[in-house]
Amino acid sequence: MNWDWSAVSDFMPLFWEGTLVTLQALALGSLISFTLGLGWALLMRMPTRWVQWPVGIVTEFVRDTPLLVQLFFLFYVLPEWGLTLSAMTTGVVAIGLHYSTYTMQVYRAGIDAVPVGQWEAATALNLPRGRTWRAVILPQAVRRVVPALGNYVIAMLKDTPLLMAITVLEMLGRARLFSQQHFRFTEPLTVIGVAFVVISYLASLFLRTLERRLVR
Repeated sequence: MNWDWSAVSDFMPLFWEGTLVTLQALALGSLISFTLGLGWALLMRMPTRWVQWPVGIVTEFVRDTPLLVQLFFLFYVLPEWGLTLSAMTTGVVAIGLHYSTYTMQVYRAGIDAVPVGQWEAATALNLPRGRTWRAVILPQAVRRVVPALGNYVIAMLKDTPLLMAITVLEMLGRARLFSQQHFRFTEPLTVIGVAFVVISYLASLFLRTLERRLVR
């Protein structure tokens, strides 16, 4: 293998631009998935089936559909219905929506793991239902599910290259652009591979630290 350090040097400006896009998509997608996933989980606990069934059907459909198909649908089909989103917005929404159906299950497991005695204590204290959720149930549930949510953050990071399919130039997209322009594939793709490993490792370290702080 003929390794060219000058190619690495030339690629680095594109790499940093792509890294910024990747991290933006990851952060915003995670925010959407965590928030929407919690909303799905709470709706699934509603006492009426008229709420549970539609939510269950929608989330099951999204979970069982490939993320790439959802990206194409949002980017190419929605404009035909009069709703046009930028490529970056489409990618963030698609990642957030897709993974919210998985974080929903994590939240549901965390809520179910809260001891029944906590519910009974809140009832005995005559706490309003909203305050019971905010002050008693959700803090305990979220603390239990941080490791599982962290795993989905890393999974989202690994799926960000799919955004290249709708013209978002994240890390892999920039590497591909550089390779096509300079006919060098080894250096940019190696840099991207190492970058994904480093970011995933740093994210896992952060999540472990956060988990240790929450269980104190």
